[in-house]
Amino acid sequence: MSATEATNTLTGTWKNGQVILDGPADWPEGCRVVVIRESLSDSLGTTGDEQAGDPESIARWIAAFDAIPPLEMTREEEAEWRAAREAQKAFEIARFEERARRIEALFP
Repeated sequence: MSATEATNTLTGTWKNGQVILDGPADWPEGCRVVVIRESLSDSLGTTGDEQAGDPESIARWIAAFDAIPPLEMTREEEAEWRAAREAQKAFEIARFEERARRIEALFP
């Protein structure tokens, strides 16, 4: 990256509908900018090295997985979650016949 590009390039994070810059910009007030999202593959998921099948890579993955803390809910949160699951189940059951007919119509 050239010195000109460095002074014209800033990074930041999209949060609550705004770009929050990682640092200050000494740009003139009111200057126009273009925002281009980084590739999701740069920030999400695993790399090929992290997906290796050798014993050391598998051990690292298991250790990282085991380090994830368990989900803990209050009784109220669990009751709300269970009610939402039941509501979704009822919704799916109520629409099953309609969806089945639509699928069958696709294969005359």
